[in-house]
Amino acid sequence: MAGADTGQVERLSEYGERLAAWARALPPVAVDAIIAATCALYVIFNAAVDGRLVWWVPFAAAANALPLMWRRRYPFGAAAVTGIASALLSFVDVLDDVPAAQLVATYTFAALSPPLKRLIAVGLTIVGISVSILVPQEEALNIGMTGLLFAVAYALGTAARARRDRIAMLEERALRLTQEHETAATRERERIAREMHDILAHSMGLVVVQAEAGPIAVRHDPDRAEQMFDTISDTARDALAQLRRVLGVLRATDDGGERAPQPGLDALPGLVQRVDDAGLTATLSEDGAPRPVPADVAATAYRIVQESLTNTVKHAAAGRVDVRLTWTDDLLRIEVADDGGGPASGPGTPSSNGGGHGLIGMRERVAAAGGTLDTGPGAGGVGFRVTASLRLY
Repeated sequence: MAGADTGQVERLSEYGERLAAWARALPPVAVDAIIAATCALYVIFNAAVDGRLVWWVPFAAAANALPLMWRRRYPFGAAAVTGIASALLSFVDVLDDVPAAQLVATYTFAALSPPLKRLIAVGLTIVGISVSILVPQEEALNIGMTGLLFAVAYALGTAARARRDRIAMLEERALRLTQEHETAATRERERIAREMHDILAHSMGLVVVQAEAGPIAVRHDPDRAEQMFDTISDTARDALAQLRRVLGVLRATDDGGERAPQPGLDALPGLVQRVDDAGLTATLSEDGAPRPVPADVAATAYRIVQESLTNTVKHAAAGRVDVRLTWTDDLLRIEVADDGGGPASGPGTPSSNGGGHGLIGMRERVAAAGGTLDTGPGAGGVGFRVTASLRLY
């Protein structure tokens, strides 16, 4: 017997879920039409059961329920019209003790109307219930039950409004988080693209220069040729290490790990030395008192010097390049100047941007670090100069 009852409960639950799914699939206007028709038929059915069904009752019942068709667009108006119609039906002793249409309207304005209109509607409802006391055939118990039904309908509408507001808040938060995630992912892709460009452009530029000069050096200066091959090996090995570090960021991000540290100011001597080993006289000097700097500022300084040296090696036809770091109280000033062909072939020319990642990338890096970047001819119009000023805090 218990098994049979359990089976019936399960079937009823299944039917209920199907009915709810069917109702959710209906357009809102169809749902409102069904509700309005149900409320009107409820009034007609009760009038027929009580022997009060006359020719005008169906029309009055329809007029009482018809405003529910617009309850979503005009919740306050639908509640007002339905309330007036319900009051009239009560006075002619047609409306049942359960005013279905007005209860639905009460639920709707509680769920959809702004605070002021909700307050006005509650006041009118209280007035309507108070007026019902004047109806001679109404009993106090019925009036109290009707008031309780209105309170329940209003509470359900308030709960529905709170649930809808919470869902909207959660959806907005989820959308904002998604947008922030996409923005962060885009910035990370751009950062990795700049890092890879800087690494490959600098390293491959040195390798190409050394490889092109190698055959000549082999014939005329074997010792110099051996040094060139060592430079090629060291440069390529350093490039591989940096690429592994940059690409490791992707795996670290997926695994929840921390981003690998990027080259900083301590790597500048090695960077300048590799350029010097490639045959271009390169020097590094500092003015002022060096101090610890934030990691992003140090990485930006390294990449600015690296990109400037790369463009000098590849495009400037220079014989010398000088890197100078100047420390002040709140700024680190980086200057890279060569004695090459000047603006027509220096590190700021479009041909050296590497598909837009050269000078543009430098400007983006410096701007992200809160600094400024200036490029132009060197002293006396000779060569090219890149100057970046980075804030230390």
